[in-house]
Amino acid sequence: MIKPLWEPSDQRIRQSNMYRFMQDVNRRHGTQFGDYGSLYQWSVENIEDFWAEMWRFAGIQASKGYREVVDDLTRFPGAEWFPGSRLNFAENLLRYRDDQPALVFRGEDKVRRSLSYKELYAATAKLAAALREAGVTAGDRVAGFMPNMPESIIAMLAATSIGASWSSCSPDFGIKGVLDRFGQIKPKVLFTADGYYFKGKNIDSLARVAEIISAIPSIEKVVVVPYTRERADLGGLRDSVHFADFCANDAREVEFAQLPFGHPLYIMYSSGTTGLPKCMVQSAGGVLIHQLKELILHTDLKREDTIFYFTTCGWMMWNWLTTSLAVGATLVLYDGNPFHPGPDALWQMAQDEKISVFGTSAGYIAALKNTGLKPGKRFDLAHLKALLSTGSPLSKEDFHFVYDEVKQDLQLASISGGSDLNGCFALGNPMGPVYEGELQCRGLGMKVFAYDEDGTAVVGRQGELVCTAPFPSMPIYFWDDPEGEKYHSAYFDAFPGIWTHGDYIEVTERGGLVMYGRSDATLNPGGVRIGTAEIYRIIERIEDIEDSVVVGQQWQNDTRVILFVKLKSGIKLTDKLQQKIRQDIRQNASPRHVPAKIIAAPDIPYTLNMKKVELAVQKMIHGREVKNRDALKNPEALDFFAAIEELKS
Repeated sequence: MIKPLWEPSDQRIRQSNMYRFMQDVNRRHGTQFGDYGSLYQWSVENIEDFWAEMWRFAGIQASKGYREVVDDLTRFPGAEWFPGSRLNFAENLLRYRDDQPALVFRGEDKVRRSLSYKELYAATAKLAAALREAGVTAGDRVAGFMPNMPESIIAMLAATSIGASWSSCSPDFGIKGVLDRFGQIKPKVLFTADGYYFKGKNIDSLARVAEIISAIPSIEKVVVVPYTRERADLGGLRDSVHFADFCANDAREVEFAQLPFGHPLYIMYSSGTTGLPKCMVQSAGGVLIHQLKELILHTDLKREDTIFYFTTCGWMMWNWLTTSLAVGATLVLYDGNPFHPGPDALWQMAQDEKISVFGTSAGYIAALKNTGLKPGKRFDLAHLKALLSTGSPLSKEDFHFVYDEVKQDLQLASISGGSDLNGCFALGNPMGPVYEGELQCRGLGMKVFAYDEDGTAVVGRQGELVCTAPFPSMPIYFWDDPEGEKYHSAYFDAFPGIWTHGDYIEVTERGGLVMYGRSDATLNPGGVRIGTAEIYRIIERIEDIEDSVVVGQQWQNDTRVILFVKLKSGIKLTDKLQQKIRQDIRQNASPRHVPAKIIAAPDIPYTLNMKKVELAVQKMIHGREVKNRDALKNPEALDFFAAIEELKS
């Protein structure tokens, strides 16, 4: 029997929001649930009752109530949630207007800024009035090409208070990457900073902004936020204005437009590594109630918490973090390189800001482990109660690293979902144990299964991650997709009427999930499906290897496994090291997992959100074009994979 790495105390369970919610359900529905498993089963068998309880428990603020929770659960996609209700997303996030810190900003420049909830509301009032004066109305698009700083959140709140849709990219996106996104949605106003800091360098943004706005004629106003200089020269930017000048008005109140639950809120993007990014339009009410479920129940976020997520404005975790304002917690924003000037940067901040919920990517945790830093021994992390990880599967070794070197009494919540739903399918459970390599639970109200090739739900075996019932934060539509063809092909082609997410998973007998990577990158040697995460978990244990990417190559009417490794400085790929790699994989996985070729690569390509681009590498080794290199953090890394002689034999 597998022993858990961590279990919550009885006191912690009873003090959790999840426990309070379960007791509320028991009282109101005459049930006697005593654990998460029974509560989860009720939530997916009684979807309308569950979301009605979530609306009430989260205290959703609406000027008009709903007629019914959902009009037709059999219409998937297309179900309408909470019809008849009228609300405003920004109003729900600005419900607190007191002196408690709302936002704390820390960046590489080491200047700390803090805004109270009262100050955040006041700043939003001025900016919202300025946007209205500039002609922004409900249905317009407002975009941010911004670092992760307070003005990014203020701009989003101001835009959505009017009913405009918000969309953002981080300033490290290349010009083509920005045009591929904002060029499709045609924003009316663009917010940008004059520059940003990365690895100690001051990087200018305005030259790229000039090119962006010259290519997007819909932009009528460019609002420039000071960050890397006191007051930038805007002579080269048409229709531009400094942030302070734009907000120079006497507005004191925010006029919150009351809009339907399904009103467009965010426009999110697919990675764009295989073509033009898909623009996924999501609803105000759907994002609000879905993210509040995840923050309040699954993350156990409370007013007294300080929550941090290492993210940029180009990743959905920024949107997710921002909704923490509706809980009244303090949000810590960080912009810059997480390892500058050293690997302790974020942990010094965690100590200083008394962070209680620390969020990051699996890639960051693996890289942190490789530095040798032991945060729990260097810093006072007494306030830290939960560490969240997403972006890619977290290896078993990294689970142990967190408990050995960060903190023992800690809920490690590996979570998984996507920009598509601006949330998660699998999350943490503050009432349950943590097992190595395993996501704690499927999210409440999310009817998630692992399907085999025949469309049969399987437990204890690998399969496609599917969701068999609608949920509120589904995209309401894709941009420029009037017949819904792109939307349908993205999720509903594999199993009609069932959302297929594209992840390869296992549902365990305990009700947890194990992630095996993207199913479209699944290896298939000899007809046996293999998740790439199974190989990465083994490779990460080998000290001489810094990073790796594994792909399938079409070879002699079959698929063979090709492993590329980035070696640590001074290490060479000797026959002895190759033998060790193959032996470790054979012993810890299976002979099917053993790569046919192991090749040293100078670098491993990643998206801007730090996800390995296996499909792009696979295309390169097969001589196919990778269309959108601007979606990559290090596009030059792809060139190595174009013509490798070893792969011709």
